[in-house]
Amino acid sequence: MSSDRAGTTQIFFASTLYGTATLAAALDSGLFADAGRRILLVSNNAAIPETTSAVDAMPGFDALRGRFDDVVSWNATIAPHHPAGWSPRPDDVPLWERHLRLAWGLGDDDIEIAVESIQVNPAMAVAQIFTGVPIDVYADGLMSYGPTRNKIDPLVGTRVRRLLHLDLVPGLRPLLLTEFGVAPRIVPTEAFLKVLGELGDAPDVVAGVPSVEAAALLLGQYLSALGLISAAEEERLHLRMMRGAVRLGHTRLVFKPHPTAPAQWSRAMEAEAQRLGAELTVLDAGVLTAPVLAEVLYRRMRPALVVGCFSTALLTASAFYGLPVARVGTRTLLDRLTPFENSNRIPVTLVDVLVPDLEDGDAVPAAPPETPADLNDLVAAVGFAMQPKICPALRPVAERYLAARLTASTWRYFKRRRLTSLGLPGGVPEQFAFLPRSAAVRRVARRAKALRRAVRR
Repeated sequence: MSSDRAGTTQIFFASTLYGTATLAAALDSGLFADAGRRILLVSNNAAIPETTSAVDAMPGFDALRGRFDDVVSWNATIAPHHPAGWSPRPDDVPLWERHLRLAWGLGDDDIEIAVESIQVNPAMAVAQIFTGVPIDVYADGLMSYGPTRNKIDPLVGTRVRRLLHLDLVPGLRPLLLTEFGVAPRIVPTEAFLKVLGELGDAPDVVAGVPSVEAAALLLGQYLSALGLISAAEEERLHLRMMRGAVRLGHTRLVFKPHPTAPAQWSRAMEAEAQRLGAELTVLDAGVLTAPVLAEVLYRRMRPALVVGCFSTALLTASAFYGLPVARVGTRTLLDRLTPFENSNRIPVTLVDVLVPDLEDGDAVPAAPPETPADLNDLVAAVGFAMQPKICPALRPVAERYLAARLTASTWRYFKRRRLTSLGLPGGVPEQFAFLPRSAAVRRVARRAKALRRAVRR
């Protein structure tokens, strides 16, 4: 390490084990320069942090610990505030930086920070406290391919040097932070798989993962907690996963629920498995001592099929492990996501395009479809429709795509009302734009529908 870097401290912010593994892979690949000290700043962003494990308490973390000189808790630093809801008042920023330099022994070191999800707290709070320092953003999922969800203060956005991301969709360019000209940089897949191998071989992981081979792995996401669907609809979604897997001949099933999902969902699945004549293993607190990454299960269980809704884990299963994958429920979510700029829209779109539908029996056993040649244009068109003020440069691409590619199979990624409001191809022509907003027109339409139903009877 050069003498001019000895006085540099790098602070790596992480709230998930997946994100920590991404950082570890980036460090192993030499994507960060040497530094005199490296701090892993961990945050537990769960609604009730006291009831869930923080990153540094999860199985396998010790395998990653050696990359960092110190591990510091953000929750403890700002207690009693919640990480997702707290940020410093502008006038208090200098006081907070002075406090953190003293509390963490930073002295007068030059600071560099790497954060996830910079659009929101707690990452934004950390970036605001350390004013003027360079920032690297790393992405731990499919959201990096979508536009920045909120307008970022230029005093923060212009400090971002790079976007480090996994190559989940080869050839697809991330839109995140492109409004600041941030250059994307791929974290090598080989390095990430090596880190996941270390996690999977950790003694506390080996002891906690059951030996169930050649089973279909069903992934739960707890979408109802995000307000995307109702709890009853999500329970039915899990049952659809089971029935679809059994129809394809999988009688050994493993369900990995979200750590905070209600226990009654698992009981409903157990009853359905019995009805279907399938063997079901639920990876809940009664089986696992603590949550483990789906990728660890891929390596240790080698599932015959991975089924989910729009989890990033579907793409890691397919792209990184070569496992068969299938999706359920993306069509419903594409229709339900509100507002249109909901940041889950790009992940749902990508999974809908790239992953076979579980309920299309002919599609699932086949190899995953190749990445469409126009996928970058589709993502750009959806991204512009989501955030036209943040990504105005994408309008020409969106117009070209919509003018040439808007078909029965691609309409589900857009809404006519949204296209109309932005003056894009596919929207209602300007001279008729008043029609959807007219109460009189809506009344006539309702009467016409009622009359049509009466005639059919």
